[in-house]
Amino acid sequence: MPQPAYQRVVLKLSGEFLSAGRGGIDFERTGRLAEELAEARALGCQLALVVGGGNLFRGRDAQSAGLERVRADRIGMAATVLNALALGGVLSARGLPVSVFSATPMAPLALPYSAEAAREALDRGEVVLAAGGIGDPYFSTDSAAALRALELKAGALLKGTKVDGVYEADPVANPGARRFDAISYDEALARDLRVLDGTALALCRDGDMPLLVFDFSQRGNLVRILKGEALGTRVFQEVKDD
Repeated sequence: MPQPAYQRVVLKLSGEFLSAGRGGIDFERTGRLAEELAEARALGCQLALVVGGGNLFRGRDAQSAGLERVRADRIGMAATVLNALALGGVLSARGLPVSVFSATPMAPLALPYSAEAAREALDRGEVVLAAGGIGDPYFSTDSAAALRALELKAGALLKGTKVDGVYEADPVANPGARRFDAISYDEALARDLRVLDGTALALCRDGDMPLLVFDFSQRGNLVRILKGEALGTRVFQEVKDD
């Protein structure tokens, strides 16, 4: 079997990929997601995931109703653990070995997260689900994904979205918006393109972590990327002359 283009990746997905657009967890949809992850894992690539919690709880909505930021963020971190447990259970039911870690203490539901333990799980062939954000408020799951990619020494951070890459403006509101095949971290930050949040982009830039943004809603795209096909948008560290 050909070797995958990446030996280890971190995949960031929004919680919406586990729902059917109505919030909550749709287990039929989660099952289809698990099938695609199993196909990706079969290529021999070590796979870690960070999944958001917006299908269960949106901190911004809670804040607008008067909930203070720290409390809202902690509820959001708990929501990501629920998603990871659900997805991990579905993956296990399909015969994949899985470890669910949480940076927010959730014993006995999830293992305490450490980079060393997560790397050991990956080396054993397990799919790693890294939940609970980074364990502190004021940091998004984008930031958690960037940090995990660096800690786990991934070959790339993959951001699965519902559009086919990074655009200069919202392609839904602006149908003529240009899509980038590649863009530097500095330009993405300067343009405020919201590929990831600013903290996550800066982490990836400073850690020289390749970022690939692609349409995860199209079945098979994850496998195609892991096989080395050029899909979506590549965000890279610009090499500057001395």
